[in-house]
Amino acid sequence: QVQLVESGGGSVQTGGSLRLSCAASGPNYKFTYMAWFRQAPGKEREAVAGILTSFDETYYTDAVKGRFTISYDSAKVTLYLQMNSLKPEDTAIYYCTAGLLDTWPRSWSRPSAWDYRGQGTQVTVSS
Repeated sequence: QVQLVESGGGSVQTGGSLRLSCAASGPNYKFTYMAWFRQAPGKEREAVAGILTSFDETYYTDAVKGRFTISYDSAKVTLYLQMNSLKPEDTAIYYCTAGLLDTWPRSWSRPSAWDYRGQGTQVTVSS
């Protein structure tokens, strides 16, 4: 069974940085497409960043462009999200997803387009 395990979340002040990791394991665990989503209390899950792992083709939601960087280490089979200049509105549970069920890149930002999702890691940014 495929497993995605996130780590690296925590509490920081405004302007701080965090680096999230997502380790994949299980059968057929090397994915062509992966992404990060987040969900804040009382809000719907939203896309943060997506990546075509073999070519490092990346996409970002407007709210994080210039501050977040998604990357993938094929040797470690691990997805990363470097988050800089964090803001209180970045506070959410961050989820790693893999196994795109629809067309790239048109569908990457839809939560329902992904087959696998990790358990999430909490990021809290205080002002």
